[in-house]
Amino acid sequence: MDKRTKIARQYIEFLEKGDSDKIISLFAENGTVESPLYGKMKAAEFYKTLFSDTILSVLELKGIFSEKASNNLALYFNYKWTLKNNELADFDVVDIIEFNRSDEIKFLKIIYDTVKSREIMNKIRD
Repeated sequence: MDKRTKIARQYIEFLEKGDSDKIISLFAENGTVESPLYGKMKAAEFYKTLFSDTILSVLELKGIFSEKASNNLALYFNYKWTLKNNELADFDVVDIIEFNRSDEIKFLKIIYDTVKSREIMNKIRD
C-alpha cells in the first residue's frame, strides 16, 4: 500500500471516529475543504463545524482510486451521518483529495447529492 492510500484510509478512520485532531494532522498547514453543505473553508474550521453538528458517523469504504502520475486520489464511500437533532442522512460520497509534494492533503473536495442532508441540516439551523 502506498503512502497516499494509507493516508486516505486513515482519513476515513478518523472521520468515522470524529477525531478532528488526527484528521487535521493529515492536512497541510493551509489545507482546505470544499463541501456542498458548508462551502469552502480551512480544514480545521470545517471539521470543527462538521463534528459539532454530528452525533455519529458510520462509513463504509467502497473504493480508493488513484493514478500514479497525479497528485489526486478519490475515495468512494457510504456515509451514515447522524446529526445532532438525531436525524440520519444516508448517502454515497466521493471525496477528491489533492496532495502536496510532502503527501499532505492540500485540498479535499466532497461530492454528494445533498437533497436529504440539506433538508435535515436546515432543521438544525432553524
